[in-house]
Amino acid sequence: MGGSELDAVEKGCGQCEIDQCDGSVGYGGSPDESGETTLDAMIMDGNTMEVGAVADLRRVKNAIGVARKVTEHTKHTLLVGESASLFAVRMGFPYEDLTTPKSLSVYSEWLNQSCQPNYWKNVVPDSSKSCGPYKKAEKVICKEDWTISQRRISVHNHDTIGMIVIGESGTIASGTSTNGGVHKIPGRVGDSPIPGAGAYADSTAGGAAATGDGDIMMRFLPSYQAVEYMRMGTDPTVACQKVISRIQKYAPRFFGAVICANATGSYGAACNKIPGFTQFHFMVYSPLLSQPSEQVVDCI
Repeated sequence: MGGSELDAVEKGCGQCEIDQCDGSVGYGGSPDESGETTLDAMIMDGNTMEVGAVADLRRVKNAIGVARKVTEHTKHTLLVGESASLFAVRMGFPYEDLTTPKSLSVYSEWLNQSCQPNYWKNVVPDSSKSCGPYKKAEKVICKEDWTISQRRISVHNHDTIGMIVIGESGTIASGTSTNGGVHKIPGRVGDSPIPGAGAYADSTAGGAAATGDGDIMMRFLPSYQAVEYMRMGTDPTVACQKVISRIQKYAPRFFGAVICANATGSYGAACNKIPGFTQFHFMVYSPLLSQPSEQVVDCI
């Protein structure tokens, strides 16, 4: 107790990294196409608008901790890949293996299923039937499939931890941590470490965080958009719903949800209704509550 809002975000996301929440945060989850787990995280100070983020972080478990160090010890916002890992080691974080027997088993099962599902398109051999390595097909079909695999929805209600913290003085901080999309192409970065996409905070207006199919959601900067709606006086629940509706126009079957909280502490959430995902669960804690309370919203 007694820490700052940023401390709370770092501690909360960090605990989820240790606990491997839902298999979608921290080490030992979401192996990429080469079987490696890599991490994305960000943390944002709604007073100064400073952001620290890491993406495609390899062999370092505490992604949110490294993201915090980006704000404290550099003038940058986002560090990626092998260079982010080298930075982490300089900051005192140990190199550790992020692979576990569970992630190896997920990877080998995927290989045995002809690498299905995967994220390739317009390649040879046919990525819907066989593993790579792939090369670009001569004929490119420009048709975007804006859905995420059903297999993933049935397993995961969430695929990131997103946090919004509002302090007694009204300071807002937000953050995210994830191991990204399972079987992603190595080097892929989702929405979680992108300010305004994975999360956003502005102490004069509110905070928001997103979960779901980051490849689609990051195109709409949903967290930034939700905070801007709240700045105009929109109720947090309505702000979240409006953001989901904007994405629905282009991607009616996308998997995703957004949480929102304004500067006075009101909060809400919204999600996109698809088969296998009709409700969204999130946790709320405030001094008025004796313990954290699970909230549920019906998707729209």
